[in-house]
Amino acid sequence: MTMGDRLRKLRLQRKISQEEVARHIGITRSAYSHYEINNRQPVYETLIKLAAFFDVSLDYIIEGSQPKRSLDPPDAPSSDDILTLFRQMSHEQRKQSISLISDFLSGEQRADGSR
Repeated sequence: MTMGDRLRKLRLQRKISQEEVARHIGITRSAYSHYEINNRQPVYETLIKLAAFFDVSLDYIIEGSQPKRSLDPPDAPSSDDILTLFRQMSHEQRKQSISLISDFLSGEQRADGSR
């Protein structure tokens, strides 16, 4: 399997368009499509963004080694589910949610002795 095949597989698994991937990582849809059909190779910075976006290792994208396994419990909501909910919120609801999450994480850091 080529790098382009892996990128296409990752994108299709998430049921998103080339346009969505390209927009998220800051390139054109045309440039991204060339990666999927193996006409171009992404530069290092773009590879890093792709790995982060798809939540896999650089090794997986480049060489096809095993994708990174999530440390989340199996019943945890996916990032996609959370993002879908976030997109449905009003601006004020988003601000409140981010504030609550920040407060929660700050408290969690203090409870385990960090920061």
